[in-house]
Amino acid sequence: MSAEAAPKAEAPAGLAPSRTAIDDQLRAILCDVLGLDRERVEDFDNDTGLFGHLPELDSMAVAGLLTEMEDRLDIIIEDDDVDGEMLETYGGLLAFAEAKVVES
Repeated sequence: MSAEAAPKAEAPAGLAPSRTAIDDQLRAILCDVLGLDRERVEDFDNDTGLFGHLPELDSMAVAGLLTEMEDRLDIIIEDDDVDGEMLETYGGLLAFAEAKVVES
């Protein structure tokens, strides 16, 4: 993990982090876990392909990505939660992260 890791997505007591906070945290996770340039990740939109499109995101990197998401977003990701759709695009991964944050 990078020494410049962003802090956990936090919100006032009883409130879920904002969509922007989750988006910022997810982008930082992708940079740190996959070693991507921040500028490149800042250009990601909802349709940006991830798994199968980014050579850095191979099956081994998925485990690290999910672990960091759990740690930094304070969520639990069950094996049954993980499918190709959630990893297909940045928008899919962001929607998954948002749903898990609300669920926790």
